[in-house]
Amino acid sequence: MVAAPQTSLVVTWDKLPDDFILDDEPVDNINQPAIAAALTESLELAGRLPAKSLVITNYGLCATVNGKTVVKAPDWGYVPEIRVSRDAVIRSYTAQLQGDFPAVVMEFLSDTEGGEYSVKPTYPPGKWFFYEQVLRVSNYVIFDPASGLLEVYRLDPAGQYRLSPANDQQRYRIDELDLDLGLWQGSRENRTGYWLRWWTEQGDLLPWGKEQAEQERQRAEQERQRAEQERQRAEQEHQRAERLAAQLRAAGLDPEE
Repeated sequence: MVAAPQTSLVVTWDKLPDDFILDDEPVDNINQPAIAAALTESLELAGRLPAKSLVITNYGLCATVNGKTVVKAPDWGYVPEIRVSRDAVIRSYTAQLQGDFPAVVMEFLSDTEGGEYSVKPTYPPGKWFFYEQVLRVSNYVIFDPASGLLEVYRLDPAGQYRLSPANDQQRYRIDELDLDLGLWQGSRENRTGYWLRWWTEQGDLLPWGKEQAEQERQRAEQERQRAEQERQRAEQEHQRAERLAAQLRAAGLDPEE
């Protein structure tokens, strides 16, 4: 998809006016918060969220386009580094003014939205246009939780999104996070279906908290079993030594000699 040409696009990075009314409508799909939270949780547990990074979940990304304030709230997003205190970005985030451009934005398809592919350049601009032409987000992810559709678009040198190819495991490289993004099917928080998950380049899945706890439990159980096996082996060795000593004493020999 190619954004509509825009010859009069003037973008500035201004502080959101204090009296600007942000959209506080609830998300339109009950699955969206759970999917977003799962993406963040595994990154945090793996130590993949630097102190100055910013994770965005239904949170306003702002720019001033041709003199008008534009705010889009992706379902999930990642900013590598902010250069202001977190108190300064409580309401919204403005790239350039407050830190890096977002490296990733994600939109989860729903029954009531449908604007994830909009290249509408006029006010208010479509999501695709805003992420590609205004914010210049490196990676734009579109995901349908119902069908498992996953599309990852990468900003090319010409400033346009191109569909990224999947690797042999059907995952997509996100260079800015040094991770691969892919689909996973299973259950979490009473939801069974498709989820977005992170993998390392070596193919290791970043676990969620419950999975990590289970892995720790299994490691502890394996360690307990190894210790028990070692105790049993030592006991068997002791019993063999006792039998041998008894045999020597029965033969009139001193086992200590």
